[in-house]
Amino acid sequence: MISRPRGERNRTIALSLEEQQSYQTHLFQLKDPLIKERCENITIHQDIFDVLPLLPDRFVDLLFIDPPYNLTKSFNGTIFKKRSLHEYEQWLDSLMKQLIRLMKPTASLYICGDWRSSAPIHYILENYFIVRNRITWEREKGRGALTNWKNSSEDIWFCTLSDDYVFNVDAVKLRRKVIAPYRDSDGLPKDWEETGEGGYRLTHPSTTWTDLTVPFWSMPENTDHPTQKPEKLLAKIILASSLPNQVVFDPFLGSGTTSVVAKKLGRKYVGVEIDETYCCLAEKRLDMAQRDKSIQGYSQGVFWERNTLAEQNFVAGQRIPA
Repeated sequence: MISRPRGERNRTIALSLEEQQSYQTHLFQLKDPLIKERCENITIHQDIFDVLPLLPDRFVDLLFIDPPYNLTKSFNGTIFKKRSLHEYEQWLDSLMKQLIRLMKPTASLYICGDWRSSAPIHYILENYFIVRNRITWEREKGRGALTNWKNSSEDIWFCTLSDDYVFNVDAVKLRRKVIAPYRDSDGLPKDWEETGEGGYRLTHPSTTWTDLTVPFWSMPENTDHPTQKPEKLLAKIILASSLPNQVVFDPFLGSGTTSVVAKKLGRKYVGVEIDETYCCLAEKRLDMAQRDKSIQGYSQGVFWERNTLAEQNFVAGQRIPA
């Protein structure tokens, strides 16, 4: 996945041969158990099942898992093959029973899935965690299907180990355009704000997320990873369920989105990824995050609806598209 010619407006992050060789030196490979003090702000290039026995107990505050879904897919040559539901359930169970050891008693877990994997995910989670909710987010991409409904959503399960956990509701409110602009007896806006661009209201986060844009070639966060999650999605989860300087762990890091957003938001990160090229992409993005901490669709402590052009005028002079 070395850099290749692209269109003039294509902003996809890629690696030159020189960059890949340089970032390889940043990666960790564990042979001996890692002490808790070293378990922060690192990218580990190994198979997660080889790494798990070498990671310390109870170092994770927030666990984000975006595992291979139960379908056959190639990740830069590494192929995950579709299994029966029972086999996928067994694979997931073998993962969960090792991951739980790494979590603090106050930790939260978010795990992604699609409609194929949703049933075994729920079943396994109930064995280890308190299942709090299931988020459904609109993954609006692709042209559609001819003989079936277009698959345009995915799930994220939210769980905790106990009733003592972090949830920062005020950090993840969504700024939405007011459809029914009610006013009080004095004619003033009731629970909404009037601006030159129309009326807006800060709303509490729900379990239906329609404000996300799947990374594509014109976005500065885009890579060639086939299942990359939006930075905005991770920002919601990290802000809601962790505090500054806490540790966010991703055992299937991919091209680094979890670590990158954790860094931008002042958290510590640990990511594990089996593919070296994706690890190097993650390291390049972490370097970029050192210079630019912006997250598309999130500004001034507020999340914005998708394609909200009014955001550009909300903060004086700033132009940050949603």
